[in-house]
Amino acid sequence: MKFISIVILWTAFLVSCRPSQKDALSTTYEADWESLAEHDEAPEWFADSKLGIYFHWGVYSVPAYDSEWYPRWMHFEGTPAYDHHVATYGHPSEFGYHDFVPMFTADYFDPEDWVKLFKDAGARWVGPVAEHHDGFAMWDSDITPWNAKDRGPKRDITGEIAAEARKQGLKLITTFHHSKQLQRYDSTVIVDNNGEYPYKLSHFPYFEDMPTSSDDPELQMLYGNMDPDKWHEEVWLGKVNELVDRYQPDIIWFDYVLDAIPEKFRQEMCANYLNKAAEWDKEVVIVRKQDDLPINMSVDDLEKSRKKEIDPKVWMTDETVSTGSWCYTENLKVKSAAEVTRVLIDIVSKNGVLLLNVSPKADGTIPNDQRQVLLEMGDWLKRHGEAIYGSRPWTVYGQGPTVQPEGHFDNHREFLKLKYSNQDIRYTTQDKIIYATILGLPEAGSDYNLNAFSSSIPDVEQVVHVEILGQDNTVSWSQLESGLKITIPEGAEDPIATVIKITTG
Repeated sequence: MKFISIVILWTAFLVSCRPSQKDALSTTYEADWESLAEHDEAPEWFADSKLGIYFHWGVYSVPAYDSEWYPRWMHFEGTPAYDHHVATYGHPSEFGYHDFVPMFTADYFDPEDWVKLFKDAGARWVGPVAEHHDGFAMWDSDITPWNAKDRGPKRDITGEIAAEARKQGLKLITTFHHSKQLQRYDSTVIVDNNGEYPYKLSHFPYFEDMPTSSDDPELQMLYGNMDPDKWHEEVWLGKVNELVDRYQPDIIWFDYVLDAIPEKFRQEMCANYLNKAAEWDKEVVIVRKQDDLPINMSVDDLEKSRKKEIDPKVWMTDETVSTGSWCYTENLKVKSAAEVTRVLIDIVSKNGVLLLNVSPKADGTIPNDQRQVLLEMGDWLKRHGEAIYGSRPWTVYGQGPTVQPEGHFDNHREFLKLKYSNQDIRYTTQDKIIYATILGLPEAGSDYNLNAFSSSIPDVEQVVHVEILGQDNTVSWSQLESGLKITIPEGAEDPIATVIKITTG
């Protein structure tokens, strides 16, 4: 209970120290960390939202092989992507990544349908991977000719999604992965715990006689083969500022290698975004990974991993509906709706939010197996959303036998193996209501003891009513010294997750 008390006190302290919305929106931010720390990194709307959806969709969706890192690995002999590329398209010196661009047609892209699907799935904010490591901008850009409006689909993907999201009452997220696009090294091989890793901080390798080493200015723009000073200011910073100015996103999110961008430009980017948000009269969110921005002005993101305990600060996990690639591939395996929803429930119980990825095909269709997962999750949220949206962590996040792996992304493969059982329970709360969600299919007539209601716990809540959320069944319950004993009634079980609604007085 000492830990619980610390969490409660720390959360109260953070809330008391935050500027009011009025004050935050009237602040002028300077391009330094001290000034930027005045930003409320997780406004209430964001903490309430719990779920957003984005999509890895771009030129890398055309080969539909290996992963969204195909543009990189197609250049390295001995990799599956290289072998596939040579066999299917020819040697990368003759058929480069840029040759895929005209094949990225997006013929069936329907922003209204996509946004409706994401809304039906329960998302409160949606948006594109604005630019992945590959240098292709998914918006109408004046900075690079390699953009979706001028080439490929010849449509302003980000603009169309942004307009449709706002039409349907959702907020906009845009994610930036382009910090890795700059070619920072020659063929130096870096050795780390994962073995040999050439060009660790660069997406494209500088290989002679390949397009990645071309002296053509247009190809240099795509492959990041440029003067670093020019690239940092005109390309990296320029692209973020351009998108912010044109589409006014509510959330901007950054992938790793952001720390390789000179501090000056990171500070300028943040200050520009926050000052523009004040002009727009809205609260916005900046999300970072791997300590690439100060935590006092940004939300921490844990890729494919989760916290082990309640964190007093709101955090995020980015996860995908698939078990492999983030972009569509021909052999993409998709998780079940139960698995994805249970991950969401676990995240929310510990004060987190989920950014869920979808993988459309290059032609602009979202495969039916992915749609089914989203719609089943959305159906569960329609029936049980009060236990999720607007909720906050309780005094403990949960109970049960399933042990979460140590570490975060470095151990993400272990998180993928994690399967919750019908003995794992996660708690959330709103007002005087506590929700205990069973992360598995309970048996009718089975008994559960919620030990967080034990009389041994100081100031334990006194229960006045218990029900199964969304059901009319009468629930048998009693609050004992050992905890709150509940018997699951016949017909109350939910195949994804069963929510017990507990009213206290």
